[in-house]
Amino acid sequence: MTTSTASVSWFKRISKKVNIPPVFYFLIIVFLVSGILDQFFGGKQLLTNSSIILNIIVRSVALGIVATGQTLVLVGASIDLSVAYTISITAVMSSYLMQGQTSNVPLAIAGVFLIGISIGLVNGLIISKLRVNPFIATLGTSLIIKGVINATFSNYTGSVPREFEYIGYGTIGPIPVSIIILLLVVCIGWFILARTKLGSHLYGVGGNAEVARLSGVRTDRVLIIAHILCSVTAVLSGLFLVSLMRSGAPWVGPNGFYDLNSIATAVIGGTALSGGKGGVWGTLAGVLIFGVLDTAFTQMGVNPYLKIVFQGLIIVMAVASYTVRSKKEAA
Repeated sequence: MTTSTASVSWFKRISKKVNIPPVFYFLIIVFLVSGILDQFFGGKQLLTNSSIILNIIVRSVALGIVATGQTLVLVGASIDLSVAYTISITAVMSSYLMQGQTSNVPLAIAGVFLIGISIGLVNGLIISKLRVNPFIATLGTSLIIKGVINATFSNYTGSVPREFEYIGYGTIGPIPVSIIILLLVVCIGWFILARTKLGSHLYGVGGNAEVARLSGVRTDRVLIIAHILCSVTAVLSGLFLVSLMRSGAPWVGPNGFYDLNSIATAVIGGTALSGGKGGVWGTLAGVLIFGVLDTAFTQMGVNPYLKIVFQGLIIVMAVASYTVRSKKEAA
């Protein structure tokens, strides 16, 4: 056996042992290709400037947090299209309640979390008790939230105190606080799916809800909890974004395409739209792929609208890839 063959064999054994999602290899390829293109057409810094690499992760924080929650509901064979407007209502309400005063921060945070939990609870109840299709149910909830926001807020609202901006701009040593928050959320999501009864029940419900019910799993409660957790992650994303912008904006959620992008990154990361399969580490890789491409396009001066087109193509390819994989597994 040659040295190179032995190295490949060793790498495969290690990969299987630590269960590295295949999408991480794709992330490496995307990063290297983007870096090479940047050398020819951009600022020639993507592969060499550590601050740009760190910025990729920071810019991925909001999507990474909400995509973790989206992964939970997708594993349970559900979906949540209300996350974008949950982010928006979090941003405007928290900013409105804070009014730039540090003393108002606890009330504002408690208020937006109560709103987020209520949204998740309503989504879960409609889906599990009324048996409404998750796509329709959460789309309807999203439109209701949109109507409330548009009727109440028309522009930037309120402001956050300087201390609250620490979430978006602060660091602990060389590491931004936002990255630490993202990793904590992802780790909690991993722990729920891999180490708790709720996680195993989510996989069971996503794989076959009827079998799970006959096995004693309270399927309705599992889906309700998953939707509440998803809405909570949307609230966290909204709080992070308002700490960056220093004021709440009603368009921050939909303009960031957090609903579709959170689904796309989860599917790219290996989570099945039909449920019962997936994980948050793959989702994180999918989020970073979006971040690398966005940064690379910015470095190369690509038209922002073309970036949106490319994101749309990625979403289509992700869903198409999922469909092909599903057919192969069924065969």
